[in-house]
Amino acid sequence: MNETVIQTSFPNPSLQVTADHNLKQVEAPVYAPKKGEVLLQVKATGICGSDIHFWKAGRIGSLLVEGDCILGHEAAGVVLQVGDGVTTLKPGDRVAIEPGVPCANCFLCRDGRYNLCEEVQFAGVYPYHGSLQRYKVHPARWLHKLPDNVSYLEGALLEPLSVAMYGVRSAGLSLGRGAVVCGAGPIGLLTLAAARASGAHPLVITDLDAHRLDFAREFVPGAMVYQINRDLSAEGNAKAIRALFGDDEYFPPATVLECTGVENSICTAAYTVRRGGTVMVIGVGRPIMNNLPFMHISLAEIRLQFINRYCDTWAPAIQCLAGGILRDLKKLVSHTFPLERARDALQFCSDTRNGGIKVMVVDEVDAAL
Repeated sequence: MNETVIQTSFPNPSLQVTADHNLKQVEAPVYAPKKGEVLLQVKATGICGSDIHFWKAGRIGSLLVEGDCILGHEAAGVVLQVGDGVTTLKPGDRVAIEPGVPCANCFLCRDGRYNLCEEVQFAGVYPYHGSLQRYKVHPARWLHKLPDNVSYLEGALLEPLSVAMYGVRSAGLSLGRGAVVCGAGPIGLLTLAAARASGAHPLVITDLDAHRLDFAREFVPGAMVYQINRDLSAEGNAKAIRALFGDDEYFPPATVLECTGVENSICTAAYTVRRGGTVMVIGVGRPIMNNLPFMHISLAEIRLQFINRYCDTWAPAIQCLAGGILRDLKKLVSHTFPLERARDALQFCSDTRNGGIKVMVVDEVDAAL
C-alpha cells in the first residue's frame, strides 16, 4: 500500500516496542490521510497494562510482537487534516480515538459485534502503530467528537471506560443488587464507578494493594473495600468478602466483575458470587488456566462470562462524561509525562511501587501543520 510521507513543522517522536523486548524512542514518519482518513495530533495517551505486557512478554495470548510497533491505544487528539470524502470532521475538531478498526465485511461486523472481528486493525498491536506519537492517521469513522466540557485527558480515559461500561452492560447489573469488583487498577476503578452509576448496591472492591483500596474508597464514596489476604485460600477470601454483604442467604452478590485476569482471583470470584449469579471476566489473563473450580461453577449454575474490549460504547461513554453521570474521572490520572519522555512513563507505570493509578503521556505542543 502506497503511503505519502509529509513534512511537518515539528518532529514526530514515537515510543516503539521491539520483538526482543526493548523500548526505543525514535522519530516516526508522518503520513498524509487517504480517503476516509484523518491526520491527528495526539494530545493525550494513557499507559495501559497491555502496553507493558507487549514490552515485557512480547505477547498477549495469540497477539505477538513480531517487529517494531508504536504502542498506545487510549488516546484523544485534535484534527489537523482530513482526507477525501471526510465530511463529519474538520481541522480543529477535538476527538477521542476508538483504536480498533474492524473489517466491516465479516458476519460478526454485519451482526453488530465488531469487537469480535478477527481482522480488526487495533492501534498499538503489531503491526498496527498506536498513539504514542505526535501525529497519527486514523479512519474518521472511528473518531468521536469531544464536547467542550470534556478534556483531552478525559477523552483518553474513554477507552478504558468503554471496557468497564461494556463489562457492566454485559453482566446485566441491576438496581439494588450487590456486586463485587476484583482489582483496583484503572479498569477496576472505572468498573466500580460504572457499577455505582448503574444502581448496583452494595458494592465491594478488592485488591492486594492497600494504597489502591484507599484511593477506591475516595473515588467511589460508599463502596466497601476488602484487601485480599495472601494467607487465605480463594474460598477463605470469598467467605470474608461475602460476610460484608450480611448473613442472609439472599444477600451474597449477584455479580462479580473480575478485572485482574489473575487465575486465583477468578477462583475467588467464583466462590464469592451467589448461586445462579454471574462472574464477568473483564481482565486479561494467561492463555491457559488449569485450576478453575469447574464443578463448583457447574453445580451452582454460575454464569462464567467474558468480554473482548467493547462494542458501541463510545457515544454513551461520552454522554456519561459530558452529562456528569460519571464525575471526576480525571482523579484517576495520578501522573503525566511529556511525549518526549514516553519511555520514562512506561517504565514508571511498570513498577507498582511508584504508586501510579493512571499514567498519561501528553503533548502540549501546538503542532498545527
